[in-house]
Amino acid sequence: MTSQDTDTTGLDDVLQIDIVSDVVCPWCIVGFKQLEHAIARTGVTAAIKWHPFELNQDMAAEGENLREHIMRKYGSSAEQSQAARDRLTDLGASLGFEFNFTDDMRMVNTFKAHQLIHWAGESRKEHQLKMALFQAYFGDRKDLNDNQVLADVAESIGLNRAEALAVLEDGRFAETVRAEEAFWTGNGIHGVPAVIFERQHLVSGAQGVDNFAAIITELTKGKAA
Repeated sequence: MTSQDTDTTGLDDVLQIDIVSDVVCPWCIVGFKQLEHAIARTGVTAAIKWHPFELNQDMAAEGENLREHIMRKYGSSAEQSQAARDRLTDLGASLGFEFNFTDDMRMVNTFKAHQLIHWAGESRKEHQLKMALFQAYFGDRKDLNDNQVLADVAESIGLNRAEALAVLEDGRFAETVRAEEAFWTGNGIHGVPAVIFERQHLVSGAQGVDNFAAIITELTKGKAA
């Protein structure tokens, strides 16, 4: 069983899991789905807390073609890019998540999205919004740097659309999100997903269901099921 967006501080039988990630990072959703399957397999009760990370803090407002961005950033070829997309698509399908890559997909800045996720946490809907944003970007190819798009996604999970727009327009959580991003990068997190178990055991990357299950089993020895 997984407990998201719930205060479980002090409950000894709950596995605390912090995840540093970005909503335009395909390996972040793959890693989470692997973790989710591992939690289900092991039968533990886990509390998930999401934390912000921007893959492209300096991305221009209009974004950049996703394939061109990946090729420029990592020096990969078009063939390598397509192979990576095919692999991710197959992995996602095996975990119950559908990637819908297209040639016109764009990489965008996600600072606004992280501010909205922080706000959603006040209503205990942080996890719901995070999942909806992954779907909006990778499934529906939405621009997650667009205030109207972000407000629509917030409304789709039951949050107030007008309030979501106000949060995005006045930037009330901008400094908070920047500070949290700085905390994680200052503590050595420079790639995502980064999964921290029990606030002390760092695991980097999408490790696979089996590996996550083994980690959980080891960490929960002695905890109540």
